[in-house]
Amino acid sequence: MEFDTVLLPPRRATSIAQGLWYDRTINDDLDACVAGYPDKAALTAVQVETGALRRFTYRELATMADRIAVGLSRLGVGRDDVVALQLPNWWQFTLTYLACSRIGAVLNPLMHIFRERELSFMLKHGAAKVAIVPRTFRGFNYEQMFDGLKPSLPELTHVVVVGGSGPNSFDALLSGPQWELEPDARQVLTSHRPSPDDVTQLIYTSGTTGEPKGVMHTANTVMANIIPYAERLQLGSNDVVLMASPMAHQTGFMYGLVMPIMLRASAVLQDFWEPKKAIELIRREGATFTMASTPFLSDLARNVAEAKTGVPTLRTFLCAGAPIPGALVEQARKVLGTKIVSAWGMTENGAVTLIKLDDDDELAFTTDGCALPGVEVKVVDVDGTVLPFGRVGKLMVRSCSNFGGYLHRPQWNNTDAEGWFDTGDLAHMDERGYIRISGRSKDVIIRGGENIPVVEIEALLYRHPAVAQVAIVAYPDERLGERACAVVVAKPGQTIDFAGMVEFLKTQKVALQYIPERLVVCEAMPATPSGKLQKFKLREMLRDGTI
Repeated sequence: MEFDTVLLPPRRATSIAQGLWYDRTINDDLDACVAGYPDKAALTAVQVETGALRRFTYRELATMADRIAVGLSRLGVGRDDVVALQLPNWWQFTLTYLACSRIGAVLNPLMHIFRERELSFMLKHGAAKVAIVPRTFRGFNYEQMFDGLKPSLPELTHVVVVGGSGPNSFDALLSGPQWELEPDARQVLTSHRPSPDDVTQLIYTSGTTGEPKGVMHTANTVMANIIPYAERLQLGSNDVVLMASPMAHQTGFMYGLVMPIMLRASAVLQDFWEPKKAIELIRREGATFTMASTPFLSDLARNVAEAKTGVPTLRTFLCAGAPIPGALVEQARKVLGTKIVSAWGMTENGAVTLIKLDDDDELAFTTDGCALPGVEVKVVDVDGTVLPFGRVGKLMVRSCSNFGGYLHRPQWNNTDAEGWFDTGDLAHMDERGYIRISGRSKDVIIRGGENIPVVEIEALLYRHPAVAQVAIVAYPDERLGERACAVVVAKPGQTIDFAGMVEFLKTQKVALQYIPERLVVCEAMPATPSGKLQKFKLREMLRDGTI
């Protein structure tokens, strides 16, 4: 795969000179962990439904990473080849990334909720050579889905199945044979290691284009974010990081997979969110830090209160993805005894702003924090003029952790000649530099931390025989922050109901989480005199109950 990371070369010299890029890779950190902490607990992975548990020390982690790396090379994976990974938070996720890094391959994390429609585009666009999937997870058969997908993906040479029992199983191909002892293993593991500027992660994000965009990150851009992030949160080698947010999201990948190794700390993985299991793991493993979206915090606080079982080791809960209600911060502080930190960031740059540990608790629900070291933010009007404090405008970011660009779509990079990235969000800033996200100029709904690709779902609904006009807008939800509502104008003489809409989208192989959870049928849409749809009015009408 040829990667067009056009945003990186212009800022390399400055980033190195200013000490913002560290010019090392995860290989360097893993090797240092083995040298300094070989027998320290590195990774504990728990499957909620089965209760399966797997533990690795740093020595065992490195050995298995080497083994899987040689196994991948036996499948034809080499430098700059893409390995797609549609796994929950299982140990195989962490180990596959470390293995890819050993041989210069690029990991393409894919959310487990994706189905044929999303996957067929991403796997083809990223030219994935190998895909690693669960046989089944939460009642869905991924092996069967990929059997149907593979004939249309000529670049995809192997589908490896975790939990499978045949010759294409993860155990048979990657983790079982002691590949690391083969005569050529040392050459395989040392001759193709990536540089800090090589692409290490290709991760897709939804936006206004209606087509997922492949975000390219290198070790330099990832680590440039993680190091100041950890320093602000005062995290170190004695911490235990609980991660139940999917590692196929940037949250889980950066702060649940990469960060613990960089800190020489310990990671505990939970494969899907279940608050009672989270409480058990925090208490048993001594977890000190976690990061998740607002619903996770709400669930944890409620369940701790109901169980009257504390989580005394959990010092910090970083909450992002949706605003945190003030009452929730107050409840969580009282019930959990945990510092609640608000934050804002994007797939393209990781965490951008977060409050400080010594900030007043009020800032967790009135702001989204201030910029990390190495990050600049500004709020501008439509002409690019910086706005006074308190005025709402476009949020621009110039960061040492900004991505290398969108794969094969440089026209969408949204970055000017001075390195300012247009986030597509609206915000205002106070005199201290703390920002508050107040809306989105891009047409995306964030449901419980998951971006819903509005343009794509609208385009599908336009294919429905009864739909003349459709707009998908957000409506507030106490637990998830917001949900999606489809507002439809029906064709003359036609009707559409909620069940029919859901069934239609299911036939289009849409991820269930992307399907709108309300349907409103109206006679006409609010529009400007020129005919431009006014979605903000639809949101107001939903809020006020006038439609």
